[in-house]
Amino acid sequence: MNTFRCTAALSASALLILAGCKEQAPQPAPGTPAPAAVTAPAMPGGDGHAHGPTVQLGTMTIGAYSVKASFDGVVKPGSDLPIDVWVTAPEGASPVKAVRFWVGSEDAAGSVKARAELEKDNWHTHADIPAALSPDARIWIEIENEAGEKSTGGFSLTH
Repeated sequence: MNTFRCTAALSASALLILAGCKEQAPQPAPGTPAPAAVTAPAMPGGDGHAHGPTVQLGTMTIGAYSVKASFDGVVKPGSDLPIDVWVTAPEGASPVKAVRFWVGSEDAAGSVKARAELEKDNWHTHADIPAALSPDARIWIEIENEAGEKSTGGFSLTH
């Protein structure tokens, strides 16, 4: 019984010592104003990352599908671009199997195609922007249906 009390007392002492050894963030000098809080904007895709302002690209028809697109942030060569696309199929159309995005020319020369993931009601991915971006580059969207048919359309990067 006596050994139990000693062990319990030593354990409690060790916890108190460790609790007092927490590393604390440096405190500003007295009279220094506290830094402003920074908050990230809510993203429509809901992936929890702050990407910057949303740029609406509009709506177009790609194959049989009505497609609405947007991207978040700024188009910067050599970086990536978060893209969101909403695909609406007309009645009787083959369901969408895959959606791919790339930035650049329609033939994707010098670009990397990124396969999008279906989120809530939109397709989302981050497409690589080539380091050498031509002035007429576009965001290209390829829709593949369950029958394996592919349709492609491109949105202008400047709006």
